[in-house]
Amino acid sequence: MKITMIGASGFVGTRLIDLLLHDEGNTYYVKNIDLQHSHFFDSHTTIGDVRIQEDMDKGIADSDVVVLLAAQHRDDVSPVSLYYDTNVGGMEKVLNAMEKNNVKRIVFFSSVAVYGLNKNNPNEEHPKDPFNDYGKSKWQAEQMLQKWYESHPDWNINIIRPTVTFGERNRGNVYNLLRQISGGKFLMVGKGNNVKSMAYVGNVTAFVKYMIDNLKDGYNVFNYIDKPDYTMNDLVPLVSKVMNKHIPSIRVPYAIGMMGGYCFDLLTKITGRKFAISSVRVKKFCSTTQFDSTKAHSIGFKPPYTLDEGLTRTLEFEFLHPAKDEIVFKSE
Repeated sequence: MKITMIGASGFVGTRLIDLLLHDEGNTYYVKNIDLQHSHFFDSHTTIGDVRIQEDMDKGIADSDVVVLLAAQHRDDVSPVSLYYDTNVGGMEKVLNAMEKNNVKRIVFFSSVAVYGLNKNNPNEEHPKDPFNDYGKSKWQAEQMLQKWYESHPDWNINIIRPTVTFGERNRGNVYNLLRQISGGKFLMVGKGNNVKSMAYVGNVTAFVKYMIDNLKDGYNVFNYIDKPDYTMNDLVPLVSKVMNKHIPSIRVPYAIGMMGGYCFDLLTKITGRKFAISSVRVKKFCSTTQFDSTKAHSIGFKPPYTLDEGLTRTLEFEFLHPAKDEIVFKSE
């Protein structure tokens, strides 16, 4: 099977390439098209831009499946038009290239951000209400796929909406949280009862492989979350156990936390610097981000790791036995 990945030099893409290339049961030819070189799979990587039609036309030729990961995803991208140029315009370029090359299977990485904040455990049919430009652009890309499928019913379109994804070498929100907790510098904003759905990268990539191997027809959409969900109050004792250390936590009311976030917003506006704290990040930290993944876990897929195992593997790799090569992937 010839699989062309677009934007796979990052965190999830690197793990997916590794999983496919080292699978003993199947033979995959994997190609990656990305603006950046790959730290681990550069021999499989061609430099290309999802926003340029010629790059997509050439790169997708002779493929069986396209896996589209390329996206603007940080919450501080400027100008905001970059979200739409890449996440929506890139989708259009990819679909055009697939049609030109008679490629009829695509796996698209969307996001649970399409649902918005503080929703009540939404499943795949829940109304979409994205609150930021990242979520809005991902939803627009999905709508483009929906419309495309109406005129291309013989295509196979698989969409995964993962929740926040963590794992070894990732430098995103979950890593920052684990680092703060394990380092004893954790500040609990609010009561800590808010639920945080998470997904371990080893399970996310395994689910994508499952879709490639087994879901070869129709239009399919899946949330992906590892269960059971954790609250912030659940996470602290797990870190304490793995790190074998007592971890004190300081609590501040939500209103004070948001005030601090607005202060950093002002500093960013005045100085032009980007800080680790902002009002958006405080709001996201204190929000409930719980999503239903019954559908993904009821089609025969068995995640290779529990959430506890994923968190433990990450903590041990990052803080107990850190890699010496210092290769990391920055994300949200």
